[in-house]
Amino acid sequence: MRASPAESPAPAALRGVDSLGFVMDVPVELTVVIGRKSMKIGEILRLGPGSVLELDKASGEPLDVYANGRLIARGEAVVVGERYGVRLTEVLVVDDSQTSGRGS
Repeated sequence: MRASPAESPAPAALRGVDSLGFVMDVPVELTVVIGRKSMKIGEILRLGPGSVLELDKASGEPLDVYANGRLIARGEAVVVGERYGVRLTEVLVVDDSQTSGRGS
């Protein structure tokens, strides 16, 4: 006896797309940006131990958190034991339909 199409289970490939479980082990590189600075090559060559680079962000301004180069959150610097960390204060949700280039 054959099962009707409504009763037969979906192929494994289609079932996996419905769940995010298949991507949970994919590595993602997180980057936290505390600021940026543009310099001329001559200025860089004069840098040495003890040099201080003044960045474009003010003290207390939120840090940007990127996942694989895409801005996903903002937060504040914290110290956790002997290491630095970031306490997230804002998680960004971007509508891909607005950034896909439609209407350009």
